[in-house]
Amino acid sequence: MRYDELPTYDRAGDFHVVVESPAGSRIKLKYEPELESFTVERPLVLGVSYPFDWGFVPSTRAPDGDPLDAMVLLEASTFPGVVLTCRPLGVVRITQKGTKGRERNDRVIAMPVKSRRFDGVRDARDLPRRTREEIEQFFLTAVLLEGKGVKLKGWDGPKAAKRVIDSAATAYQQADSKRG
Repeated sequence: MRYDELPTYDRAGDFHVVVESPAGSRIKLKYEPELESFTVERPLVLGVSYPFDWGFVPSTRAPDGDPLDAMVLLEASTFPGVVLTCRPLGVVRITQKGTKGRERNDRVIAMPVKSRRFDGVRDARDLPRRTREEIEQFFLTAVLLEGKGVKLKGWDGPKAAKRVIDSAATAYQQADSKRG
């Protein structure tokens, strides 16, 4: 199965996230389309684990050339390859060192459509301040020794997250039409 080619959105307009590294994982897994499999990209820094399920939005291309990153606030961890139907809560705007200077590498913050614990949350900026700060620190610490020079640029809400997803889906479609 080509997880990267699954549809971005379902019929109801909610979007999909393919889980790579579940909550609690101490290694970064990555889906490799050529192998149609998940591979170990790297261990995280000692003592660090994913606070929530981590993955990507299929059929998208972010400015860094990879599928769009997403963190899903879920009551429990799932498994690599699980596809979650989600709604956007927001986006953490991030830049990092790229091959051509600084590039955007935003992270969508999402919630499964069928969530119980976070059901009342409609905007990531409404999460407790401490939770947002811990997510920010995770994003900084997870790549601490990778030389990426990650810089946090702030949080935006669900409308901005939807625009980021739409833009990445359009970029994927444009790249796909050039290949085909």
